[in-house]
Amino acid sequence: MLQDLTPQPKDKILMLMEMFKEDPREQKVDLGVGVYKNAQGVTPVMRAIKTAEEHLWETETTKTYTGLAGDPAFTGGMRDLVLDGVVPADRVAAAATPGGTGAVHQAFDLVRMASPEARIWVSDPTWPNHLSILKHLDIPFSAYRYFDNETRAVDFEGMLADLKTVNAGDVVLLHGCCHNPTGANLTLPQWKEVAQILNERGAIPMIDIAYQGFGDGIEADAAGTRHIVSTCPEAMIAASCSKNFGIYRERTGVLMAIQPDASKTATAQGTLNHLNRQNFSFPPDHGARLVSMILADDALKADWMAELEEMRKSMLANREALAAELRRLTGSDRFGFIAQHRGMFSRIGATPEQVVEMREKHGIYMVGDSRMNIAGLNDESIRVLAKAIADVGV
Repeated sequence: MLQDLTPQPKDKILMLMEMFKEDPREQKVDLGVGVYKNAQGVTPVMRAIKTAEEHLWETETTKTYTGLAGDPAFTGGMRDLVLDGVVPADRVAAAATPGGTGAVHQAFDLVRMASPEARIWVSDPTWPNHLSILKHLDIPFSAYRYFDNETRAVDFEGMLADLKTVNAGDVVLLHGCCHNPTGANLTLPQWKEVAQILNERGAIPMIDIAYQGFGDGIEADAAGTRHIVSTCPEAMIAASCSKNFGIYRERTGVLMAIQPDASKTATAQGTLNHLNRQNFSFPPDHGARLVSMILADDALKADWMAELEEMRKSMLANREALAAELRRLTGSDRFGFIAQHRGMFSRIGATPEQVVEMREKHGIYMVGDSRMNIAGLNDESIRVLAKAIADVGV
């Protein structure tokens, strides 16, 4: 049996990581994998996380299982962080998951259980793993226009036109903030128009929010999500703690399912518990425990938010410096969009051939669609990258 397995397509980002590691050149720049790096090229453990871990080490008395949905302090803390009370807590079912990816997988599985005929609509482009999971689960999906490759901004007219064709009961997957892979975000007025169309069409929003705090700040980054759930009767939210708490390897996420009224919440909660049981049983707790400790402690939360703001401003500074250096080298403002994008990523509009040329000639490693990790830059690599972009004629 096992000898009859066929090779699976390789993950392009993971392949890029391996190519970077094998490149012997000293001057090379990794802009592929989506992790935050400081000016020294290190992905740091955040101060509040370190403090919480020290306290946990001193006080933890057991490693026994948590509940199937995880620790209520974690799911409740994340509900409040993302939603800030815009819907009553008794309408929100929630379960901890292994990272944001686990939350996305569980949400898709929930859709399949609740409505096998439902189609899931994803932005064009979207995070590649969205599509990979949908294909693996054999769930029908379609794309709606999102990114204008000429302006490097949101193609909002195209997006609205496509969403107006969505059928009742279909699910529309939206990026809560810091769109991956483009960095181009909806404005709050645009979120309001999207919510109106979803309600008119009878579609259910699913929001993947993996970068809250990386764009315009904790509150601003959640504004679109909060408007959607406050105006749409049903919604699903997949939230990740990997980036904004810096706990990538702890695999910490949460899936929230918002019901039209509280009488339906117990059934939804039971279903989330069931899905966890079938897929991995009890969710990992270490990262979730640290997050709940930070969110429940005023001093720890303040320190976490302060460091998160430092990280956000660092990425904004990288964006502004890269746009300025490209303006100097090219004598053009055509790369000004980089400073306008938000979050870890921007898609700069290079062709696959230009991406290869930048890698071979300049040691610049970015995904083939020209998505680059802004958080992977520093003062020196900004100059190297700008020279490479100008040299290949992007």
